[in-house]
Amino acid sequence: MGQRLLGCISSDRGYLIAQSIDRDNQLEVLPGGADVVIDFSSDDGAMRAAQAATTLGCALLVGTTGLSQASRDAIQRASTRVPAMVAANTSLGVAVTRKLVMDAARLLPEFDIDITETHHVRKLDAPSGTALSLAAAVTAGTGKPMNPARIHAIRAGDVVGEHVVAFSGPGERIMITHSATSRDLFALGALRMARWLAQQPVGMHVTDDWFADFARG
Repeated sequence: MGQRLLGCISSDRGYLIAQSIDRDNQLEVLPGGADVVIDFSSDDGAMRAAQAATTLGCALLVGTTGLSQASRDAIQRASTRVPAMVAANTSLGVAVTRKLVMDAARLLPEFDIDITETHHVRKLDAPSGTALSLAAAVTAGTGKPMNPARIHAIRAGDVVGEHVVAFSGPGERIMITHSATSRDLFALGALRMARWLAQQPVGMHVTDDWFADFARG
């Protein structure tokens, strides 16, 4: 994801790379500063990103999933000084999918609801952060927690990411599906979110806030 971010930024004059940091680099305070730190790395990397954003005094966008409580605490502490957001999925399509799932769950509360997510074999967290965010959308729609046993994770091949939410009722079934065909969509979405986040006040923000502003145009 870091490489895809660099690729997308290099082809868009609206963005400038202030500094790229990998596991072997140490943060250096940049003369010109930065507007936002974007993290797609690891649990430890997310904590380093929180420190970097705090040191630089800029917004923090974390796209890393499977975060430990220690990392979440570090991000929360950063949010007392800078605008911060954890985005389980930076795709615009997934944001729309969550809205559709919430509406369907609200209208079909008695249907059986299952979430099936498929990712490549190297993905460590299961279920995915996106699947959990879709489960939260179901909960928001029905008003009751979704049964974790109805969230199914598959790790196979080189699948970028697919999420299917199935609503099964008497004599009918509705399926809402999002399929990612390129990691570029996450990079482009992260840049869109980062631009928005850099303009927000200090505090912890959620992707629903960004999407609400996006939907209003």
